[in-house]
This record gives sequence, C-alpha cells and structure tokens, in this order.
Amino acid sequence: MEFGTRVLHTGREVDSVTGAAAVPIYQVSTFRQPGLNRSGPYDYARSGNPTRQALEAIVADLEQALGYAAAQSGV
Repeated sequence: MEFGTRVLHTGREVDSVTGAAAVPIYQVSTFRQPGLNRSGPYDYARSGNPTRQALEAIVADLEQALGYAAAQSGV
C-alpha cells in the first residue's frame, strides 16, 4: 500500500461502543483505578492516555516501525 493510502486509512477503526469514526481526545488528568492495590492501564495523563496510545500506534504503523514513543512538549 502506498504511503498516501496508508495515511488515509491508518487508525480509522470505528469504536464498537460509541460508533465514533475518529480517535477521541481524552481531556482528563486522572483515571479511575479498579481497586486500592490494583491499577488500570492509565493512571495520570502525563504518563499515558488512550489518545496518546492511539497516536503512537498510528505513527508506528505509518513509519512501519515496531513501536513509537510520543512525549509531551517541554520534555
């Protein structure tokens, strides 16, 4: 697949719960945890969030890389 075609189609999965056709921007700083001694996949926005995870997956796919690490500005 050509690069331009990949740009148009990468990350275009429709959310099965909401039907959203684009990755939402999660504007939260903290995430609820399942228990006192159990943590979920996200704890604080600066250490990761669903939006950044989607960005990393999309850029890695476009670059045909094994992975990608996004960092906030100022780091």
